[in-house]
Amino acid sequence: MDIAQLHFLVAEGDQVQRHALADILVHVGVGRITQAPDGHTALRHFSAGITPAVDIAIIDLALPGMDALELIRRLGEMRCKAGVIVVGAQSNAVLFSVETMALAYGVNVLGAIGKPVIGGRLMALVNNHLQPAEPHGAGEAGQAMSFAEVGQGLQNREFDPFFQPKIELETGQVKGLEMFARWRHPLRGVLGPAAFMPALEAAQRVDFLDWTMIEKSVAACRKLHDQGVPISVSVNVDQGTLAHPQFMEQIAACLDRHQIMADYLTFEMTESAVLSTDPHFLERLLRLRMKGFGLAIDDYGTGRSNLQLLARIPFSELKIDRSFVDGAAKRAAIGTVLRSCLGLARSLDRRSVAVGVETKQDWDFLQGLGCTYAQGYYIAKPMPVEDFPAWLADWQHFF
Repeated sequence: MDIAQLHFLVAEGDQVQRHALADILVHVGVGRITQAPDGHTALRHFSAGITPAVDIAIIDLALPGMDALELIRRLGEMRCKAGVIVVGAQSNAVLFSVETMALAYGVNVLGAIGKPVIGGRLMALVNNHLQPAEPHGAGEAGQAMSFAEVGQGLQNREFDPFFQPKIELETGQVKGLEMFARWRHPLRGVLGPAAFMPALEAAQRVDFLDWTMIEKSVAACRKLHDQGVPISVSVNVDQGTLAHPQFMEQIAACLDRHQIMADYLTFEMTESAVLSTDPHFLERLLRLRMKGFGLAIDDYGTGRSNLQLLARIPFSELKIDRSFVDGAAKRAAIGTVLRSCLGLARSLDRRSVAVGVETKQDWDFLQGLGCTYAQGYYIAKPMPVEDFPAWLADWQHFF
């Protein structure tokens, strides 16, 4: 959208600073600017029926009357869609906390900057609104299937693994494939986890799907090796599947059937699943690592980790949740959390994987931070194994 078409609200108690902010906006071609000297006046401009609606609000933390924190909370309660830029004379730590609070309230925070406000920095945040991150895809449409329907689909071998490439950021080389379960339903087409996971979880039989995907993923790995592509695969497994007494024997038999070494298979588990004090579970993880299997902690950042427990887990990769990756280059608060996650991986001597890389800006930002691997729709969507060799040839030609 052209900046001239946007409606800006400048909420600043100091008249001189309010006019200075408005002058910056006029200089870059903003067509409509509304000024508010206090929080109550600012809130009225977001009321229903006020046209044109505010597109971007610049809010000073020291607003008189209703302060900025209350104004932000009220905007969240109103489900306001306007982009919000917070300015203030406070420390970076306070600005970061305000930004985090606003995000928690559901406010579309474009960023926070300290005073005095520099035009270039302000416009960099405005560009976060003008060039929003591309969505990574909508959820599965339609109602979730019953356990009986899912079970029938598994019996009919209608479930297949799709694979998303994992790229080494430093070199651009493809270093692995993550498996995503897909149901090739005869009537509804290709379905994702939203259609079948609820039924499996409710029946506590996720292991039915896990073993189907492990077997087919290892077979796909063998197929690629036979085609001259010796690549590793990552498979998501439920904690209950991993803890089964026969797991080690069954996985060894699977690898033997397809003549694949353990080094080419990584098991991914959610952060909340692996953070256990159960010594039997920790022993199982240790045995897997000692045999050469990779272990990845998935969705890191969403499970409120106990760092002492995390350090005890013999994982090889830390997969950072997409909520800290997608748009991190544009939002300082998210970027700060991302840096912390990457720093943790480095301090534990583990590889880091950024999930949900949606734009080139995300890619470039991660490269600058020294992240090990990246995967996401900017690179490729999950694909059937038969499509991967052609995609790989195109990728290698590009790099």
